[in-house]
Amino acid sequence: MLIPPGFSQRSVPTSLGRMVYYAPDSESLQLAEGGSAASPLVFLHGFGGGSSAYEWSKVYPAFAFDYQVLAPDLLGWGRSDHPVRSYRVEDYTSTIIEFVEQTCGGEPVPVVASSLTAAMTIRAAIARPELFKSLILTTPAGLSDFGENYTKSFFAQLVKTPILDKLIYSLGVATREGIRAFLEQRQFARPERVYPEIVEAYLESATQPNAEYAALSFVRGDLCFDLSLYIPQLTVPTAIIWGQQSQFTGPEIGRRLADLNPQAVKAFQVLEDVGLTPQLELPAVTIALIRRYLVELSVNPPLIPHT
Repeated sequence: MLIPPGFSQRSVPTSLGRMVYYAPDSESLQLAEGGSAASPLVFLHGFGGGSSAYEWSKVYPAFAFDYQVLAPDLLGWGRSDHPVRSYRVEDYTSTIIEFVEQTCGGEPVPVVASSLTAAMTIRAAIARPELFKSLILTTPAGLSDFGENYTKSFFAQLVKTPILDKLIYSLGVATREGIRAFLEQRQFARPERVYPEIVEAYLESATQPNAEYAALSFVRGDLCFDLSLYIPQLTVPTAIIWGQQSQFTGPEIGRRLADLNPQAVKAFQVLEDVGLTPQLELPAVTIALIRRYLVELSVNPPLIPHT
């Protein structure tokens, strides 16, 4: 996976294996204005064939002079360990908590997270609210929200078949052609925004040894849940960004989720002409929104009206 200039790879142990993360490699990048130590800012990628911290690599360098940026590859993805197991939601909520505990010095931190991981981060913030200062989330969906059952879909059932599941992964997912087709047809609103570097970064992650275990757990629906059952318990100030053309879960689901807890969810922003990952399609716009919400979520009050 490509590492932006000025950043280096590090790692921390968790209960399920070693988690790799990327952080500025120059001390000068980790000092806030006035020379004080910068506060942490964590970026968490979503799930899918070839997912990794690369997903945020066009965004997080923009914050390196103001924050101690930390962008991990979650367990089973990227360059982190790939335990041979059937992954569950609790595996990720617990290791997200462990990562924040070990890297952020005990202070509450703002976290930026994407898609299903963003939904899991909500659950982590419910379990340990003292660790989280604010949440800025792109398309946070549990993929089984409001009683929808993704696990009953044809593809989810198909990949539950032993042997066939790994065959589908190796021939249909973890290939350059398969990744490009998915990005162009399902993840991006505009296929012309998919350029070769993105495909190669996803391919490198998808072809790591044992990468299929986490990916197949996701595709089978083992990691899906109904976020509507949890979001009313959230107390951490939160902003949600939703791509209008997200094919997996549309913005109408996002608005319903946000409306379940207006005390915590202080902003809901729909981005036109964007799919599941605005951080890759429109990184400059995403950077501007994150900067806005980092400031506005730290103010209590006022509340930010839904848009």
